[in-house]
Amino acid sequence: MSKGDASDPKGLMVEAYAMEGLTAEECRSIFLDWALSAPDGADMQVLIGGFLARYGEHADHPMTQVLREGLEQAQKPRRRGGWKSRPRPSGEA
Repeated sequence: MSKGDASDPKGLMVEAYAMEGLTAEECRSIFLDWALSAPDGADMQVLIGGFLARYGEHADHPMTQVLREGLEQAQKPRRRGGWKSRPRPSGEA
């Protein structure tokens, strides 16, 4: 019994858009559940963009705003560590 598709195997987005009265906080929780269950190495920008293309006409739904925020965050490069972020003895660059 399949609920969703390859971009949303659990059908979370379909269910979120079908629910009445969801808050932004509840949508963020659903989005996080979806993101954590996304396949390893999945291009989140492509997946989120696909959801916006599919559900973007629901501009007043809080999930649409969460998806837009998620797309914006996925586009921002960020430094997560590595050797350049570690402290070094003075004199080393």
